[in-house]
Amino acid sequence: MSGLRIDPKKILYLATIIEHGSLKSAAKALDMSQPALTTSMNRLEEELGMRVLERGPSGVVPTATGEILYCHARLIRDEISLAARALLSAQGGNPGIIRVGSLPSLASSIMPIALSRWRDIHRERELEVVEVPQIDLLTGLLRREFDFVFGFTECYDLENGLRQRVLFRDKLCVIARAGHPLASERNLQWEVLVSYPWVCPTARRSHVILDAALRKANVAPPEQMTVCGSVTLLKSLVVNGDHLAVLPAHAVRVDLDEGRLCRLDVTDPVLDRNIAVFFREGYQLDEPSRDLVSLVGSVGQELSAREKERAALEASAPPEDVVTKLEAEAPVPAP
Repeated sequence: MSGLRIDPKKILYLATIIEHGSLKSAAKALDMSQPALTTSMNRLEEELGMRVLERGPSGVVPTATGEILYCHARLIRDEISLAARALLSAQGGNPGIIRVGSLPSLASSIMPIALSRWRDIHRERELEVVEVPQIDLLTGLLRREFDFVFGFTECYDLENGLRQRVLFRDKLCVIARAGHPLASERNLQWEVLVSYPWVCPTARRSHVILDAALRKANVAPPEQMTVCGSVTLLKSLVVNGDHLAVLPAHAVRVDLDEGRLCRLDVTDPVLDRNIAVFFREGYQLDEPSRDLVSLVGSVGQELSAREKERAALEASAPPEDVVTKLEAEAPVPAP
C-alpha cells in the first residue's frame, strides 16, 4: 500500500462528484466536460486498483475506498484554501473571514455581548463563530479550521505548536434543579454529589474539571453520566430531573434568577478556571482580531466581577435584594 501514487487533482475531482451526487453536476461545477471527468475517475480507479464510485441510474455514491479518499480530499482542499488566504493576507490583500472557535459555555453569555460590541466597530468584516468542546477547539486550531479559539487553560496534552493568553478567571458552580434533594444541603462533598446522575458539556472526552475535582478528592466518577455538546440541552436535563452539572455562573445566571436552577453549596478551588485565547505559533492577529480578543476579555472580566459581587451580597442580604440591585448593572449589548 505504501507504493500507491495518488494524484491530488483526481481526488479533489472525486470530492466534488461525491458532494454533487452525479458526474454531470460535478462536471458543470468544475467547468469541464462530463466525458473528461469520467475518464479522470476511471484512471484514478486503475491507478489505485480499487473502485471509488458506484455508478447507478440515480447517480453515484462513494465506495468505502471513496469515502476514505473523500476525507483526505477535504483536508487537501481546506489546506489549499488556507494557503491562498494566508498569501493574500501577507500581501496586504483582503484576508477574508475571521474564523473563531468558542466553548459552548462562553457562547451563551460572554460571546454575544462581546460580538455585539465588536460589530459596532467592524461593520464590514466577515466573522464566523463556532461553538464546540475544548478538545475540538484545540484540534481544530491545529488543523487551521479556526484562526484562534477561546477555551480554558486546564488542558496540557494538545498544546504543542499553540500559544495562549489568559483573558479572565471563570467561576464554575455545581447546578441542580430548583427543589433538588441537595438544594438545601450545606458544604456538600463530592462523595455525595457523585451518587446523583450527571450531565457533562463536552464530547468524546470526560469532563476535565469534574475529573480533576474527583481525583483530588479520591472519589470515583458518577455511575450515570450523560455527555452532550449543547449547553441548552444540558440545562434542560438538569431542570427536568435530578441531574447535576458544572457550568460557569454567568452561563446560568438567568436560570438562577428566575428560579429554574439553583447553585449547590460546593466549595472547591478546582471550580475556578482560566479562560484564554489560543492561537497557532507564529500566527499574527490583525486589528479586528485583536479587538475581538480584547472585547471577549473585558466582557469576561465584567461578568466575573459581577458574580463575585453577587456572591458577597448573597452572604449578607436576602436574594431578592441582590437581584434588584444587580439587575440595573447588568452589561447589555450596545444598540
